This record gives sequence, C-alpha cells and structure tokens, in this order.
Amino acid sequence: MLDASQISGRIKLRQLTVFIAVVEYGSMAKAAEHLAISQPVISKMIASLEQTLGLPLLERSRFGVEPTLYGKALLKRSIALRNDLRSGVDELQSLADPAMGELRIGSTEPVMAGLLPAIIERLTRQYPRLALHIIEGEPPELQDRHLRNHDIDLMIGRLPSPTPAADTDVEVLLHESGVVVAGLHSPWARRRKMISLDELVNERWCLPPRESFPGGWIAHAFHASGLEVPRASVTVYSILMQSALLSSEHFLSFLPASMLHFSAKRLSMKVLPVKMPIQMWPVGIIALKGRTPNPAQRLLVECAREVARPLAGKRNAWSNR
Repeated sequence: MLDASQISGRIKLRQLTVFIAVVEYGSMAKAAEHLAISQPVISKMIASLEQTLGLPLLERSRFGVEPTLYGKALLKRSIALRNDLRSGVDELQSLADPAMGELRIGSTEPVMAGLLPAIIERLTRQYPRLALHIIEGEPPELQDRHLRNHDIDLMIGRLPSPTPAADTDVEVLLHESGVVVAGLHSPWARRRKMISLDELVNERWCLPPRESFPGGWIAHAFHASGLEVPRASVTVYSILMQSALLSSEHFLSFLPASMLHFSAKRLSMKVLPVKMPIQMWPVGIIALKGRTPNPAQRLLVECAREVARPLAGKRNAWSNR
C-alpha cells in the first residue's frame, strides 16, 4: 500500500479542481459544462483520483452527485489548497506591484455600515488598482468557517471571544459602544439636555432580537439603569432595516457609536444625549497565525489603523456624563 507522501505525489491539482466542481455543481455534466471539458474526461479524472486514494469519493443520490465521508474530508482540504494557491499567486503579483493586489475581507454588518467603508474609501483612494472582495457574516462564522478555510485573508469586526483563539493574530482597533439614535426629524433629535433612559421606555423602539449580541447589550443597558427592556415595535437584526425605519420621526434604536461617527449624516440620524451605563467591546483585525500577510493586506491594516485612530480608546460621548 502506498504511503501518504507517495499518494500526494500522484494527485494532480487539475483532479482536485474537477472534484471541487463536481461537488459544487452536484453533477458531472454541469461540472463539465462549467469547466468546458467533456463529461467522459470528468468521469475519468474522478475515477483516477479514487483509484489513487483507494477510497470512494462520490455517490449518487436523488439530489445528484454527493460526496461520501471521504469526499467531504478531501473537499475541505482541496478548497483550502486552492485558496492557498490563489493567495500565493496574488502575493507574487502584489510583490511585483503592491498597489495591484487582491484582498478578501470578512466583516460584520455594523462594521460594514461605518468603519469598513471609511477604510476602503481611504485605501482605494491611495491604491485605486487594489481589488477587494467582501464577505459578510457573524464573528464566529467568519473566524471558524471563512478564515480557517482560507476563504478570506482577514476579518474586521467584533472579536468572537474575549480570549483570542490560539491559531489567530488579533489587533484591536477600537473599543465599541452603543448609542441611542433617532431620525433627524424626530422630536427627540431637537433635545439638547441630557435624556435618561426611563424617559424613552414608552417610545416606539426598533431593536435587534434579545438573543443576539446587540440585543444582550441593550438589555444590560436598561437593567443596569433599573429598567425593564422596552417592548419593541419592530424586532429586526438588519441594520439596513433599522436605518430605514429611523429615517422617519417615529422610531428610536441603539446602534454602534463608530457607525454613527462615520455615517450619521448619510443615514440622516442623530445620536441622542442619553446617559448610559458604560459597556464596551473590542473591534479589531483577525488573521491566521503563521500566515505571511501579502502586501495588499499590509496596506489595508495600516489604513485601518489610521482610520480607527481617532476612535481608539474613545468612549461613548454620552456614557460618562
């Protein structure tokens, strides 16, 4: 029986590319069409790969072609290998011209609504030939799925846990806080004096689900003030939806302070002078440890530091009044 080094030496990258396509399309015919090669060639390459490994990789089902247990394991490694190779090619191109690289970024919706656009605007103004690909998700998903599978080069967002994972490098950019916001035409937007939370309990609130991270933070803010969480007129996680509702004069909500710092005018919102209990959470850059950043990644990190610097260590303007 061949050992692992002998087997890996016989596997061709083209075979793995074909295997990935067959699984992704669920059909050898569709994979053949996508790759612009004949179906018999696809079948022959899969059969050769299975013979080299001595294991069945695919099985037919009523849904089409699906990977076996062995196929799923190979698929995960094949995708990581493909992405690593793609990153290597990007790095070589970036070394030839650092301002013409590609970068894949994972981020969260709150960061994508404020901090990240500011970073990208500055970065692409300085390096207009950079190509950026953005993936949205929640911090645990971005780290555990996309970052570790090499779907992204780095992520920018709330840290998934207080303690960084052993296989990651983390740089904190700022400590985020929440603020109460209203539309520019809301009667509360004309208020100049400090507002207490108990004055707002009976207003119409647009809030994220209580089981979500921001929902938990909001509950803490009210409970720390000796209040029950108000009944939400609208419960929705989407910041885009919250922003649309806040543009009227009827709703209030909590949103990240950094988002309002960068986007309040564009979104026609105003931060209300509400006295709040102080609670902050870190927002930063996470990359895989031991993976050399390409030139485009280094450019983005430096730009992110510059954009976040005015907010680094800054507390919610109304938190300690």
